[in-house]
Amino acid sequence: MILRARQFTFTFPGPILLVGIVNVTPDSFSDGGRFLDPDAAIRHGLELIREGADMIDVGGESTRPKATPVTESEELRRVLPVIEGLADQAKVPISIDTMKPSVARAALQAGASVVNDVAAHREDEAMWRAVAETDAAYVVMHMRGTPRTMQATPSYADVVAEVGDFFGDRLARLSQAGIRHEHVVLDPGLGFGKTLEHNLQLLARLDSFTKWDRPLMLGASRKSFVGQLAGGADAAHRLPGSLACACWGAGFGANLMRVHDVAATRQAVRAMQAVLEERSRSVPAGPTGN
Repeated sequence: MILRARQFTFTFPGPILLVGIVNVTPDSFSDGGRFLDPDAAIRHGLELIREGADMIDVGGESTRPKATPVTESEELRRVLPVIEGLADQAKVPISIDTMKPSVARAALQAGASVVNDVAAHREDEAMWRAVAETDAAYVVMHMRGTPRTMQATPSYADVVAEVGDFFGDRLARLSQAGIRHEHVVLDPGLGFGKTLEHNLQLLARLDSFTKWDRPLMLGASRKSFVGQLAGGADAAHRLPGSLACACWGAGFGANLMRVHDVAATRQAVRAMQAVLEERSRSVPAGPTGN
């Protein structure tokens, strides 16, 4: 399985790709305000690369529940200097985390290679045209509603089936818009319009999404459902649960992890993958019987 992002190509199966998070926002749930200064954001991105990040995801608009939208001009002001600085110094793909086609276009012109779109349920094709015209990679994330409304009353008859249907529909729509499948990543959108139970169901059946033969990205890092499982732990104390989700994902089909704690996640998933590889070599495929 191949993933292409402009000049970058990744082949799977292989090591989990770690996508380091750089939030250039005052109000993100975990690190809002820490990297508003472009120089601080660039330094943080470069530090994540030194820790082992294979990609950096830059966002200028918080997508936490009930987040207030920002204007196009403000989002551009926040992200463009960071993307330009990282693209000039880094040798890994830079991803723009945005819902705005105009911001995606500007970011791609500034050196980004990936568009991470939490609003991939859109019907307008402007975002998809921007991706198709530049050979960028495109992350299709499932979300109900908008960040402001998504956690109001999340309801599904079967969340796994409905997310799977969404992926099938989006892959067809993206193909029609000129985005080849080898440029597409799928993300079930943990925490985006889902209850704790929905998130657990998606994790438990993550491997059901491998049928699309596209890389899966998992974004569980420091999310509120991890805190719920830990008795209400705040974002600063969710690393153990985040690592557990990452290791589970490594065993059940995830190819990319979007994370805050790159070094710790790298160590955890590399250990998990080593055990899985040894098991595949040493454990018989199935019972032999008599």
